[in-house]
Amino acid sequence: MSNMIDQIASQLYAAERECYEVDKFVDQYPELDIDLAYDIQERLIQMKCEKENAKIAGWKLGLTSKAKQIMMGVHEPSYGILLDNMQLLEGEKFSVKSFIHAKIEPEIAFFFDKEVKGPVVSVADILEATAYIAPAMEIIDSRYRNFNFTLSDVIADNSSSSRYIVGEKLYRIDEVDLRLIGMVFKKNGEILATSAGAAVMGHPARAIAWMANKLVKRGQSIKPGEVVLSGALTGAETIAAGDHFSVSFDGMGNLEAVFEG
Repeated sequence: MSNMIDQIASQLYAAERECYEVDKFVDQYPELDIDLAYDIQERLIQMKCEKENAKIAGWKLGLTSKAKQIMMGVHEPSYGILLDNMQLLEGEKFSVKSFIHAKIEPEIAFFFDKEVKGPVVSVADILEATAYIAPAMEIIDSRYRNFNFTLSDVIADNSSSSRYIVGEKLYRIDEVDLRLIGMVFKKNGEILATSAGAAVMGHPARAIAWMANKLVKRGQSIKPGEVVLSGALTGAETIAAGDHFSVSFDGMGNLEAVFEG
């Protein structure tokens, strides 16, 4: 089993580094269930930390909306790990050459100043442990051919994590109503979508609570100083060279990302 974990993690690592697609692994390994997929995710992150001198910066939620779950043919959210070398700085131009078929989605980032450990974490616990929130965008980039995968496949692939951008201005949790906060997502000046915080499992903190209660089963927790991306507020939008994306939140400012060839 450990041989399979190493093999899949190595193939996913190489696919990301060299920008090529791979086929779903469940077809080749029918025993690949969700627990094994998280084992592979952990091995993949271990490889990245060793080979890239990277450190764990936090976590991200994926597939948090029912619509996205139905679209991708999965039945529950997933989570992935953020590394410090995945963060892009606001105001920079980003090259699309390092991606396979990247997409971007608007999120709310939570910064924690207390440990959050399951198994009975609530929305209130998440809010109490949160130091700040900020606008964010996540760049997802599945290593699978045509963005086609099962839940186990996507978990193994670190839930399609690639890069993330967080607004430099941070806001206190009591400055906004996270459930009702309105959001506008634009591409090249045109509105792509509008949404509200409740689009993420009724409340973005509920998605993080779900994750914290899953993490404890693997002996993990959200640590002080970590950032968590709470899940996409809209569908993901494909990125091309020359694109300019922005997300703005009522009472929480905006964030921009510009891509080049």
